[in-house]
Amino acid sequence: MEIRLIILYWHLMISVLIETQNSDELLARTLGGLVGGAVEGLLSDVIIIDHGSVDQTHRVADQAGCIFLQDQTLIDGFRRARSEWFLFLEPGARLLDGWIEPVAVHIERMQGPACFTRSHTHRRPFLSRVFSPGSPLADGLLISKRQSMALFNPGKKAVDLARGLAMKRLRAEIIPAALK
Repeated sequence: MEIRLIILYWHLMISVLIETQNSDELLARTLGGLVGGAVEGLLSDVIIIDHGSVDQTHRVADQAGCIFLQDQTLIDGFRRARSEWFLFLEPGARLLDGWIEPVAVHIERMQGPACFTRSHTHRRPFLSRVFSPGSPLADGLLISKRQSMALFNPGKKAVDLARGLAMKRLRAEIIPAALK
């Protein structure tokens, strides 16, 4: 029985991947929203893929216990990730309380890619969403490692994985980075 629980527990873990460049303050906000997931055992690791920061991004990542990959590619982050599910976030995006259970249920059911629902107080007006869709990664991206690897092309970034991808919307809220 104990072995089965350990396997189930491992299966329900995610690796968070965040691409940064001079994002120390934004990164700190994002990492703060992940604390609950770490406490609950949902996060196996947080990987920061940095593209030449000259601010304190490395220090923020180090103090939070993140894996910091400087001047490396997204595929290097994939290789370092310990989980079979990835959560991509933009620096500055913040997950709101209540995100852990919907994510765990989603990956337990082995469903396809998903994104978070924007906080009611941070939703853009309808016409703004239609005529200026914004970043495809603004609402995060929860996706299996296998599917990430299949969609990956050299030289691409996380935002390119999310672009044009059909995603289920989770019943968990996010405040996108651009709305900070």
